[in-house]
Amino acid sequence: MTSQPLRITIWNEFVHEREDPVVGKLYPDGIHGAIAAALREKLGDAAEVSTATQDQPEHGLSAEKLAATDVLYWWGHAAHNDVSDEVVDRVQQRVLEGMGLIVLHSAHDSKIFKRLLGTRCSLRWREVGERERLWITAPGHPLVSGLPNEYIELPRAEMYGEYFDIPQPDDVIFISWFEGGEVFRSGCTFTRGAGKIFYFRPGHETYPIYYDPHIQQVLANAAQWARPSGVTYVGECRNPQESLSPIERRD
Repeated sequence: MTSQPLRITIWNEFVHEREDPVVGKLYPDGIHGAIAAALREKLGDAAEVSTATQDQPEHGLSAEKLAATDVLYWWGHAAHNDVSDEVVDRVQQRVLEGMGLIVLHSAHDSKIFKRLLGTRCSLRWREVGERERLWITAPGHPLVSGLPNEYIELPRAEMYGEYFDIPQPDDVIFISWFEGGEVFRSGCTFTRGAGKIFYFRPGHETYPIYYDPHIQQVLANAAQWARPSGVTYVGECRNPQESLSPIERRD
């Protein structure tokens, strides 16, 4: 008996690619298209990969779509505030129920990430195309499986720097060093309800970062790591009237 393919949805606001010719040329099928192609190549028949964008009805994330999603990737930057609160509520509930969530780059400022983490998720940034090294700080973690070196080097990247206003992560998988001197927790995991969350910083829209084979390897690892565990989420308030054991009356 074969296991069911992992159901992956790549969500992208899909704004920069259509408004900025530089980004459109770099990602002609959208950032979501580039990530989807990489995951299909890396995961093969083990995954069913689809995409959704913000301009679609219900942002492409209807209740039916989310119910059929095991792992959701989220890329946003220019239109965070245009995301419907109803859709954010829906995604939050699915994460609590066990759906994995991979939060990419500037989606640190997305409604869903800030909702789940409960902080501002603010940081420092600079865009001058400086060199970055993402040092692996959890070498035994499944998220870094298959990486050949102790770090991933990107020749040009947007700098994100500390302080990163997030709760204490479950694990810090990568710490970035930038040419300008800043450092940043670029790969962090969290658990909310029955769902796993991975924040992965690389991926500014004006650089070909999602074509890097090592970045693609991490993205593929993330799908396998964040897949639902099958644990039942019990998070609703209850008022049990029948006790498990007899209760002595104390009138």
